[in-house]
Amino acid sequence: MRESTVNRCNLCKPWEHRLSRRQWLAGVAAGALGLSAPALADELKQKDKQVLFVWLDGGLSQLESWDPKPNTQFGGPFRAIPTSVPGVHISELLPRTAKQMHHLALVRSLRTQDENHSSGVARIQRGDPKNRGVSYPFFGSAVVKLLGPGGSGLPGYVWIKPMNGGFIHGDAGFLGPKYGALALGDGKPPENLLRPKTLSAEDDEARNDLRAQVDRCYAERRRQEAAEANAQVFGIAAQLQKRADLFDPSTFSPKDVERYGTHEIGRHMLLARRMLEAGVRFVKVNSYGWDTHGDNFNGHASMVPKFDQAFGSIVEDLAARGMLDQVLVIAVSEFGRTPRINGHVGRDHWPEAWSLVMGGCGIKRGVVVGKTNDKGTFVTSQELDIGHLFQTWFTALGIDPKKTEYDNNGQPLPIAHEDCAAVTELLA
Repeated sequence: MRESTVNRCNLCKPWEHRLSRRQWLAGVAAGALGLSAPALADELKQKDKQVLFVWLDGGLSQLESWDPKPNTQFGGPFRAIPTSVPGVHISELLPRTAKQMHHLALVRSLRTQDENHSSGVARIQRGDPKNRGVSYPFFGSAVVKLLGPGGSGLPGYVWIKPMNGGFIHGDAGFLGPKYGALALGDGKPPENLLRPKTLSAEDDEARNDLRAQVDRCYAERRRQEAAEANAQVFGIAAQLQKRADLFDPSTFSPKDVERYGTHEIGRHMLLARRMLEAGVRFVKVNSYGWDTHGDNFNGHASMVPKFDQAFGSIVEDLAARGMLDQVLVIAVSEFGRTPRINGHVGRDHWPEAWSLVMGGCGIKRGVVVGKTNDKGTFVTSQELDIGHLFQTWFTALGIDPKKTEYDNNGQPLPIAHEDCAAVTELLA
């Protein structure tokens, strides 16, 4: 019985031989052309690319950040200050980032239309593809799928966030749980990460060998996605055990801790830099509390400087380390905030005209794309939806959205909204 079981577990499964149309065409092309040294170099260069994705949950006000309108009806109390790019001004709440603007690009012409948090968060992070009856992956899962998890052995998609952590498989959508995010709650490693002292390394290895055999048997008559994800979680844990130093506060430079800030987003952004340095493909940093329906100006006066301290520091460090050539940096919310100030001295949701900042890998530096009218109420240049940005980001990472597609169990799907196009003014 035991021998029969083992033999069955070693059999190939039908889905192990699935081949997408794109894979088949790529194989034919490679066979016909051979793999030249330049092509191999380009492929290796692409695999080194990484993403830092800063998510300001709730809706950062563009008027108190990237598109200030001082001394206007809706401009608010804050001044605009010059940046390191001549002629480009941003809010006085962002002095550190202003000094790094020559590394960055601004988009001031977003019009995304969705004004609800629940749908807006998903829409922006999925790129708003056409509805095909499936749940598209968030950007982090998409990048790891298309570029691979990288060679660090660490999780491909790490999400540093306040509050609870865990393995967030829902971000992966139809790609399957294997491409989910490892969330580090409050920037801390997963609970019970270290091996108990009562368990020897030899016993731990034997236990994992047994688990791997059971996983193969479990997957024998089932689709492989769930078993793969389960096995991957154990593999990730094993790698994190070897890299426990990544989370050790005593190994951070006191000077860096002071530069980034001891506040939440400062600590999380400094850990993000360490994750990027360790080779993690996609690092997302979350900051909550940006939904300022009341007391908008005091709220932003408190939160924006903390973001500025952390964001300005990591951009400066990535540039100094020569990493901006390979790391795509994005800071974005689900929408902006209304120019009109409500009765609670707040700004409400406003997807009609808002801004984001990006920089690094594949992005032209020191440019501003798009503009709004004098009051900041509407876009006066070409309106850009999030689909345009996904096209741009994939292109910047060396992925051609027009030639690359997902294989959803034999169903070819575009990786970005095909009615949109990359914004050429943003591409290096």
